[in-house]
Amino acid sequence: MTKILIKNGTIIDGTGNKRFKADIAIEDDRISKIGETLEGDFDKVIEADGKVVSPGFIDTHSHSSMLLFKDPFLSPKIRQGITTELIAQDGMGPAPVDEETLSPWIKAMKGLEGDYKVDWTWRSVDDYLNTIEELDLGPNIAYLAPHGNIRMVSMGLDNRKPTEEEMKLMQDNLSKAMDEGAFGMSTGMIYPPCVYAEIDEFIELGKVLHDTGGIFVTHQRSEADDILNSMEEILTIGKKSGCKVHFSHFKVCGKNNWDKFPKVLNRLDKAKEDGMIVSFDQYPYVAGSTMMSVILPPWVHDGGTDKLLERLKDNDLREKMKEDIANGIPGWDNFVDFAGLEGIFVTFVGSEKNEDVVGKSLIEVGEIKGKEPLDAIFDVILEEENIVGLVDFYGTEEHVKLIMSRPEHNVCTDGIMGGKPHPRLYGAFPRILGKYVREENTFSLETAIHKMTGKSAEVLGLNDRGYLREGLAADIVVFDPETVIDTADYTDPIQYPIGIDYVLVNGKILVNEGTPQPQKAGKVLRFKRD
Repeated sequence: MTKILIKNGTIIDGTGNKRFKADIAIEDDRISKIGETLEGDFDKVIEADGKVVSPGFIDTHSHSSMLLFKDPFLSPKIRQGITTELIAQDGMGPAPVDEETLSPWIKAMKGLEGDYKVDWTWRSVDDYLNTIEELDLGPNIAYLAPHGNIRMVSMGLDNRKPTEEEMKLMQDNLSKAMDEGAFGMSTGMIYPPCVYAEIDEFIELGKVLHDTGGIFVTHQRSEADDILNSMEEILTIGKKSGCKVHFSHFKVCGKNNWDKFPKVLNRLDKAKEDGMIVSFDQYPYVAGSTMMSVILPPWVHDGGTDKLLERLKDNDLREKMKEDIANGIPGWDNFVDFAGLEGIFVTFVGSEKNEDVVGKSLIEVGEIKGKEPLDAIFDVILEEENIVGLVDFYGTEEHVKLIMSRPEHNVCTDGIMGGKPHPRLYGAFPRILGKYVREENTFSLETAIHKMTGKSAEVLGLNDRGYLREGLAADIVVFDPETVIDTADYTDPIQYPIGIDYVLVNGKILVNEGTPQPQKAGKVLRFKRD
């Protein structure tokens, strides 16, 4: 039995309650005792005088499902204090998959998460979780059943409504994924094949989540022009199915839509008045990040990545794409419209051929390639077989603060690795502690820790971590409240934060006096259905 003592620390326990001074004793993977001046024989004593001791941070929106095979320690996450993360977001994940759609789905996943040389030996959620359980995991990993995968293995990648039999098969496949440990279902309503689904399909799947106790996690259909109707759709899904609703990376995109912000917040208030269980996560930045192909109109994605690439080879279809980008399509989130060519930057590409455009805006990509910006980026997407990422600037600091101050809010990274990533991958949680708590006093440290730990555990239904409490898992962060801050920025995003002194996952020390100590510590967490 390994015994660790964290002594003289200021405890912020994740509940939102007032801090207090105490020691914490750990035996193996559990917190055994919290109290004043604990004594005994310990294998390791951590002096935490002047430091804050909190539960490990929980990242409720992460894109590490393939990165795990390259870096199971997940150093960008561990070193900012993240001890648990929820993967398979936005309706796209590694499982379930089937033989018929495996090849185009691997290409689609590369476009979102990057290209990792992995042998996809799994097919079910259980297969995938068993596979990553063998890795030397740093953080704990929790999984969502991606709607795109559920739909794909039930009816393929076609843009159509499911038959009655296919709808029943989707429900069965979601129920199976929940039985295998998924905490709920993620949707990416701007990504194929999720984008093809109508509200009735989501309501029927929401009924499965209601029956199992899982959560409906959604990248909603619009975060821009049509956000009010989009929110209404999600809340209707929750109301008619009875499932819990969680909005991913909540925001309002584009200066033309900022006047909608009061109505957006009012809609959240109304949902609470109606007795609905609604929550959301947010990364603390004014820019987002995803795959570059989201700039293409929805019809370009019909049939999957292979069809998308074929359409990019057709000059007449390219002209149609440009027309739709210039004029818009009702209900479609047009990234070029709300961020501008000057506000969209390339974060990664799949090969060395186009490394010269990484970190460049679409205006600069056009200049480098000697073409109009859209033609230039169309060429890059085609040449890289859709393995291209972006950062897009869409918001204001005022809105970031308003969103994070809401009681429904918890913190996430939405981190995607590769090339010149969004700085949130390395700094989201310390940025809350340094910029928004210490420097700008947006809310108290106790509230911030609650939004990073206990609130997140509550959203997911984790009952054995998220708080500092005797008997719970020893996922713990020790940090300096006077110095903790992110250092990653858009110019140089691959920089670790400062002020994170110790990180423990299941009682194992993975960061020791600020220095990483990679070892197997994390577990695959599996949902226990109601």
